[in-house]
Amino acid sequence: MKHSIFSLFVILLLSCSQLNFQKSNKEVNFSNDLINLSNWMSGSFSSSNQSLQDSSFFDINLEMVRIWNDRKDAIWLYVEQASSKRLNSPYRQRVYRLTQEEDQFFSKVYELKNKNDFIGAYKDINLFNSIDINDLIEREGCTVTMYQSDTNFIGSTKDKECKSLLFGASYATSEVEIFQDKILSWDRGYDSNDIQVWGSVDGPYIFQLVNKDN
Repeated sequence: MKHSIFSLFVILLLSCSQLNFQKSNKEVNFSNDLINLSNWMSGSFSSSNQSLQDSSFFDINLEMVRIWNDRKDAIWLYVEQASSKRLNSPYRQRVYRLTQEEDQFFSKVYELKNKNDFIGAYKDINLFNSIDINDLIEREGCTVTMYQSDTNFIGSTKDKECKSLLFGASYATSEVEIFQDKILSWDRGYDSNDIQVWGSVDGPYIFQLVNKDN
């Protein structure tokens, strides 16, 4: 009897999980602008030129690649950042969920539960077939809202909503500008007194597009 009840519970649990996953994959029509945004964000980028001109900036490698191409609820990107001297030890691994509502574009940010298993995964996106969105941890309050101009997409996080404990911070802010051949990214952390405790103080990192195909 107990075995039968347990089996029924497992079946119901799996059915609910499958239903939730299907609902989360509700099909939407991707606009040309959203597709352009994802294309501009995809590729291999480097701040090497900036670091050579200004020693206050590090030589950083940025990789972004589309994953889960069959999902229709949003465009999903895997993001990996590392020092050019330590490419096998990235300091940031994220998954972005790109969506659009009228003239606003949203990049929702997630962390991976087992991030070490996905180091270098931009070279083999099939690694993500082993997980789904239920294996991601949303960074609440860290969504970047963007608008499109004639030449780029520009946006930021909202106020102090993106919480951060890095280096004694209380919250973090992100400002981005997405161009067809480069990305400007300015991430900063602030303590509870609004004093900056990490991130560039001189302006955004300039990541030049190096290779369109990861």
